[in-house]
Amino acid sequence: MASNAHARHSGDGQAFWMLNGLYEVKASSEETNGAMTVMEMTIPVGSGPPPHTHPGTESVYVIEGTLRYHIAGEIVEGGPGSFFHIPEGTLERFEPTSTARVLVTYTPGGIEKFFAEAGEPAQRRELPPPSDTQPDVDRLIEIAERHGIQMQPMPGA
Repeated sequence: MASNAHARHSGDGQAFWMLNGLYEVKASSEETNGAMTVMEMTIPVGSGPPPHTHPGTESVYVIEGTLRYHIAGEIVEGGPGSFFHIPEGTLERFEPTSTARVLVTYTPGGIEKFFAEAGEPAQRRELPPPSDTQPDVDRLIEIAERHGIQMQPMPGA
């Protein structure tokens, strides 16, 4: 394989449990010479991140399930085959309306370092056991800031 080529099979690479979801790194910043990070996320209904902005762009393709995307004050529903591109600095968040599996590309790369710090290594390639405690959003906001992500508390919190 060419020296800059990258191949990853199902179950390979880093995976994290965070916000009741499974976040799998398909291509890390290191593997793409900083160009991008690609992640597959499986997120249960009612989960999803607080409102945030990225220092780069985010592109999301919905593989399975449904979600509601909040993008710069607008709400867009999505299902299998839906695609969202979020420009740098755009306030956004999504909430799965069923268990959703999405493929997310971040440019430039490096966001996997945020997930590694904010989450925990996944013990299995499946959703973590449900948590009966609310996420520590203040902790997430603090970690996000170190990685150039501006995160806000959940609306109504």
